Amino acid sequence: MSGVENKLAAFERLLTIMDELRAKCPWDKKQTIESLRYLTIEETYELCDAIINQDMEEIKGELGDLFLHLVFYSKIASETNSFDVSDVLNGVCDKLVERHPHIYGDVKVTGEEEVKANWEKIKLKNKKGKQSVLGGVPNSLPAMVKATRMQEKARGVGFDWDNQQQVWNKVNEELQEFKAEVDAQSNEIEAEFGDVLFSMINYARFIGVNPEDALEKTNKKFIKRFQYLETESAKDGKVMGEMTLAEMDKYWERAKTI
Repeated sequence: MSGVENKLAAFERLLTIMDELRAKCPWDKKQTIESLRYLTIEETYELCDAIINQDMEEIKGELGDLFLHLVFYSKIASETNSFDVSDVLNGVCDKLVERHPHIYGDVKVTGEEEVKANWEKIKLKNKKGKQSVLGGVPNSLPAMVKATRMQEKARGVGFDWDNQQQVWNKVNEELQEFKAEVDAQSNEIEAEFGDVLFSMINYARFIGVNPEDALEKTNKKFIKRFQYLETESAKDGKVMGEMTLAEMDKYWERAKTI
């Protein structure tokens, strides 16, 4: 078999197994599109963890779980003649062809940013003015991810800073405003802190850093160092909550060297 034939055979096997499970397994027969939703969210986050950890074996497994969910949704929908997996795949193929006119048409682009801008313009054109540019950003996204996506979509239609320095100036401006509200103990502290975060996310986008990934890596680094502090201090007979900050800081500094 060729590479393509192997892939098609594997996908056909998954579809066949899905048909069998839906017909014979009590749990699979019971599932609905609504009941699968929270499980899909969980699987997505597990994939994100595997990506952050750069664990290719785990990524492979989590991708398989997501493939299963996508096929499962399509199978359930086919039972009411809403759509089937071929409709799903042809739909995304059509969208990819339409939104890559530099590949499947005569549009010329000079780089990645023009590709992204064309993508958003085509999406906006298809909406025919019935929905906001930001309408495609799910309300349930975590706030940091949502801010990133909103900024990307705004950039796609030309609403963006001209250069990195302008964005950094905005960060400093927001920091000063936040500090002023903190010093004044005003009711605007939370709002100004939100503005600081939003401007930092914007700056991260300009320098090519994904803020969600960056923060998650810092979270994992903190967990590793804090757990080292807990473990090593316990070996020395010390109790968390009873040590001074200076004592804990010694373990923390040691953790940073590992």
